[in-house]
Amino acid sequence: MTLAARVIACLDVDAGRVVKGVNFVDLVDAGDPIELASLYGAAGIDELVFLDITASSSDRETTLELVRRSADQVFIPVTVGGGIRSIEDIDALLRAGADKVSINTAAIARPELLRQAAQRFGSQCILLSLDARREPGQPSGFGVTTHGGRESAGLDAVQWAQRAAEFGVGEILLNSMDADGTKAGFDLELIRAVRGEVNIPIIASGGAGLPEDFAAAINAGAQAVLAASIFHFGEVSITQVKNALKADSIPVREPTRLVS
Repeated sequence: MTLAARVIACLDVDAGRVVKGVNFVDLVDAGDPIELASLYGAAGIDELVFLDITASSSDRETTLELVRRSADQVFIPVTVGGGIRSIEDIDALLRAGADKVSINTAAIARPELLRQAAQRFGSQCILLSLDARREPGQPSGFGVTTHGGRESAGLDAVQWAQRAAEFGVGEILLNSMDADGTKAGFDLELIRAVRGEVNIPIIASGGAGLPEDFAAAINAGAQAVLAASIFHFGEVSITQVKNALKADSIPVREPTRLVS
């Protein structure tokens, strides 16, 4: 049986509020994350990602409170990313109600964190967030980046994905820094390159512009597709995405309807 493709919305959060901007510049307050999350849930989104873009330790309690509120009011899986540096950070977020956590920079600095987290909490709730872009000097042609794609981590993206899978992570959130913000479609070459070497689910991120783009990413090997601004600004609806997937014979999750 083929699993349904998942459609995911990403909410950038700063000090407990959703913000909008371009490359984290000229940020504008976009509202309460729980209210927006509830609207996405009603629109049929399958999962949410809260990305703490400031991720300062002094703001950690604000993030934990957001997770607690989401657990009480939003009844779809929630992943939290940004500033997760330790087993203790992961434990606190999961206890607060997060379903999954996404780890990026800390995993590059200390890869063993991925193995420790998967062993302690289970693979199903540990994601590797991988920011990749084309880097000619790397074997696969794709390198791992940090600092919003501006700096090379000196790692091959496909090899890093393989290592993360071996460490036991449950999914890879594959962010294309080349495609990000272009609205020209997901980086299908990148998705295929990673899919060719790993068996765990891939969440495609970066480049969504049209409903048809999501189907192309699934057909390239992703199990889930993520977008932010085109959903936030109402350029593409969740219904349009799911209809495009169904039109391409890709199964999707239908909204749950309560029977009285």
